[in-house]
Amino acid sequence: MADLEEHFDDSNPWNLVQSYMEKKTVLPVKVEGIVNGGAIAMVEGLRGFIPASKLSLSYIEDLETYLLKDIEVRVIDVNQAENRLVLSAREILKEKERKAMEEKIANVKVGSVMNGKVESLQNYGAFVRLEDGLSGLVHVSQISQKRVKSPKDVLNVGDEVKVKIIGVKDGKISLSMKALEEAVEEPEEKVVIPKSESIGTSLRDLFKNIKL
Repeated sequence: MADLEEHFDDSNPWNLVQSYMEKKTVLPVKVEGIVNGGAIAMVEGLRGFIPASKLSLSYIEDLETYLLKDIEVRVIDVNQAENRLVLSAREILKEKERKAMEEKIANVKVGSVMNGKVESLQNYGAFVRLEDGLSGLVHVSQISQKRVKSPKDVLNVGDEVKVKIIGVKDGKISLSMKALEEAVEEPEEKVVIPKSESIGTSLRDLFKNIKL
């Protein structure tokens, strides 16, 4: 019976694409046509439609740029009765982006100092886009040595800032501006050590008024 089913699957491309959808199989295809709202690619001899929103992670200005392009897709909808086969590249691109991001975060070194740009402000802190494309949070308590009630009081979206990576946990990066502020100010704190002569002098002055 299993052999008959396998033969049946092989002989009917609709059964094949159905199995591709269930297994989330990654299929290399070539975009063979551009139509209203998307692109066309062939899978097992069937005409598959890729909606424009499923071609990329970002908005595509000109779909024609995808003509004859080799891409990877998954089958996301199959309906033999309606002769409908819908494909998507978006999920694959999302997974690749997430993996690349995870690799970048894994290589982040605590203690590193980086330049960044404030991308959003919340009551609890500022999100900063780092120079390597990663984002991290400067908690409100890590913005300055001075007490900051709200990040909006001292920062604006778009501000260029220098931050220190103080922690990485569960894929989230913790940043500090305060840590660098302290590092800059420490050398300025001069401790004056009295010379031995002046110590001697002050002792003589002290004993001068004491009658032994």
